Amino acid sequence: MRTAASLRRAIAVTTVSFLAANAALVFPPRAVWRAHDAASHFAASGPGTHDCVRAGRPAPGAPQPAARGSPVDPPAPDARLAAALTHVLRDRAGRVAVGVTDQATGVTAIYHGTESFDTASIVKADILAVLLLRLQHVGASIGAADRQLAALMIEDSDNAAASALWNAVGEGPGLETGNAVLGLKQTVPGPGGYWGLTTTTVTDQLRLLADLTSARSPLSAAARGYELSLMRDVEAGQNWGVTRGASTRTRPAVKNGWLPVGPRGLWVINSIGVISHAGQQLAIAVLSDGNRSQSAGISLVQAAATAAVSAVAAAWVIEP
Repeated sequence: MRTAASLRRAIAVTTVSFLAANAALVFPPRAVWRAHDAASHFAASGPGTHDCVRAGRPAPGAPQPAARGSPVDPPAPDARLAAALTHVLRDRAGRVAVGVTDQATGVTAIYHGTESFDTASIVKADILAVLLLRLQHVGASIGAADRQLAALMIEDSDNAAASALWNAVGEGPGLETGNAVLGLKQTVPGPGGYWGLTTTTVTDQLRLLADLTSARSPLSAAARGYELSLMRDVEAGQNWGVTRGASTRTRPAVKNGWLPVGPRGLWVINSIGVISHAGQQLAIAVLSDGNRSQSAGISLVQAAATAAVSAVAAAWVIEP
């Protein structure tokens, strides 16, 4: 019979032999442990604290969660935008709608994308796009006189020039016809000569910006480049709004709108544009009304634009 000590030695030897033969089963490979640890860190860190994964997709080369673990997806872009806007909209009486698209990935975040707002002067970008589309359709280029009007309308936001080109495109019905080609389905032209009372949505404004930047646009490359060049050359006093989210030493394209409306004189403040932020090309639209002053509306729009940038630029790092 074996003594108790000899039995203990035999069990220990058998255990060591089993562990050596089955190490891959008992101890997962290092990569699996690292992936598991990374997934745990990912879940604990929460959204927006790191910067490597966009829109919930791991960056190239990032470790994947272990099969036995439960992968944790970051919030969808819309939810991230809503969260980023929380402090901006605190105690806010009026309305705000925001949209942003990363033009490289197509990732889009939208907040109140179908709410309708008066355009004020951002409709001038739409007027020019429709004019260029009409000229393109008949095989003509924009003439010198219309070029001068277009520059005044976009760069200086000149209202008389806008009225002249509004008439040139056929006023409201002409704008509506052009917008059907451009894919703007939620933009309603203002009555008569009141082009500033055209109504639109963030969704349509992102569509318009796509028309000005995408090779799939109904507009030719020459037309797109021409309008964007004017939007990049607005006078200094109008270089606000979505440009707040642009990186320094870049040339954002922007068109802003501002208009006091109603008996209380509350302000419509809108801003649309294409910016570069940390190497990302972003299309951003911010629409607002009910602002107590022009300056308060501008501050709001700029804060909302900054939040919009964070919704597509902020991401997560999974440590190696």
